[in-house]
Amino acid sequence: MKSLIKLKYIILLFITVFAVSCSRADEDDDVLSQEDISNIILNVKDDATGITTTYNYTVNSTTNPDIKLTDGKTYTVNAVFLNGNEDETESIKEAKDEHFLLFDFQNSNIGLERIDDESSTNSDGIKIGLKTKWTVNKAKDGVNPQLVLTVIHDPVSVKVGEPGKEFGSVIGGETDAMATYSISN
Repeated sequence: MKSLIKLKYIILLFITVFAVSCSRADEDDDVLSQEDISNIILNVKDDATGITTTYNYTVNSTTNPDIKLTDGKTYTVNAVFLNGNEDETESIKEAKDEHFLLFDFQNSNIGLERIDDESSTNSDGIKIGLKTKWTVNKAKDGVNPQLVLTVIHDPVSVKVGEPGKEFGSVIGGETDAMATYSISN
């Protein structure tokens, strides 16, 4: 009987040690997760006038901000990510090898160039897209023009190229956040 009780304690001890060793407590937590992003802000500066307009997308909102763009103009755009009042953009920069932004201009003819500095350029030399230059050929090139901006976490590989009207592509990874902005003149 005593050996049966000892065996139960040994099994209980083994299960406890196993459960503790499987804990994520000793691993790095994800630097950023979708639950940590409440707002995605685009600061759009008209390069000709120097005037900056802010477009604030609230995650899970039923309305989309309407970005007003003029055909033939260029804009410098900075993306900012907030969790409440906390700026999470720095977290993305700190984990720049683990993040990439996709810009999908739907029913618009807009050229995009990534102009990130070294703080948001990954170790492979790829600019993740926190700072971009937009060249507006035609803001409205169809019905319901919009931009879908997606933040990808931990992609296996990324490409900056332009497949169709989407600037950037990834293999693997998870969506940290997604925002939809309407586009108008």
